Amino acid sequence: MRAINRLSAKGAAALPAGKHADGGGLWLVKDAVAHGKWVLRVTIYGKRREMGLGQFPTVSLAKARKRAEEARALVRDGIDPIKDRERKRRDAKRAMHLLREVAADCFESRKAELKGDGHAGRWFSPLEIHVLPKLGNLPVTEVDQKDIRDCLSPIWHTKASTAEKALQRLGLCLKHAAALGLEVDLQATAKARALLGKQRHEVVNIPALPWRDVPAFYASLNEGTATHSALRLLILTGVRSFPLRNLHENQISGNVWTVPGEAMKGRKGATSDYRIPLSAEAMRILDRAYRHARDGFLFPSARKGVISDATMARMMERRGMKARPHGFRSSLRDWLAEATDAPHEVAEACLGHVTDGAV
Repeated sequence: MRAINRLSAKGAAALPAGKHADGGGLWLVKDAVAHGKWVLRVTIYGKRREMGLGQFPTVSLAKARKRAEEARALVRDGIDPIKDRERKRRDAKRAMHLLREVAADCFESRKAELKGDGHAGRWFSPLEIHVLPKLGNLPVTEVDQKDIRDCLSPIWHTKASTAEKALQRLGLCLKHAAALGLEVDLQATAKARALLGKQRHEVVNIPALPWRDVPAFYASLNEGTATHSALRLLILTGVRSFPLRNLHENQISGNVWTVPGEAMKGRKGATSDYRIPLSAEAMRILDRAYRHARDGFLFPSARKGVISDATMARMMERRGMKARPHGFRSSLRDWLAEATDAPHEVAEACLGHVTDGAV
């Protein structure tokens, strides 16, 4: 009998279940008359191995023989054909530029312009939670408006703000991919928006306490705890929660609090810091806070780090209040507009907002 090419295409189809040699280490292993798999037995580095060459009859006898000969050629050159195939698969996967990988690279490149280098996760989380589980393993070049529509439609109306952020950041990822030289559809997110339609959800502003009720609430914060002191200073200064909760003693000089520019929302790429003059009452709060400071932070949490925004919010919630800490900025802005003659630019500056002009 011939040493190789023992089988014929017609004969292979009629063979019963079992192992059937074609020669040269190539075997047809059938589990039924109509189904089986091709296996090549090779010896590499003195060790015998079996290499799958595909399913029968999807892979024909001719194709199996071709694959077997390519593997034998590698063995003759001292190359393990199984490891070589695995390496090629890994290389091919890397060359695909999956959306998951492009998104991570895009996030990495934008960290410098995000508050705290994006460590809070707010920039990446809409993608990580709502997009990448469904589309992350797609090559970015294959992502189209239908994929995006199907991915975001479950939250388009129920979590409108999050869906909007996910769509916007996905658009940035596609631009990043284009900058890498990949052929992507830069209009995919705009087309997806057209398919998704107008959102029914209305954005609800964070509840704020009417400014006339603020003094009474302020007076009730009299326990001297980190939470009470933080809320008092939040009300007096009108800053956002993040810079206040992360207030460090090295940011205070005399009666001026200097907030690092990168900690101020709305000051993208800011190089200048934000200086806040402190009133006598604010200084008294700081004097008490210094006593409970930990690692230089004036408002530490009970366990580690600093107090969270949720801690202050829950305290207000326990009192049956709908208002939340961030709402005190709105209370301050209303007071400036209704009870003072402060110019618009001054009122906006009090809140750390960037107005029309550089001045």
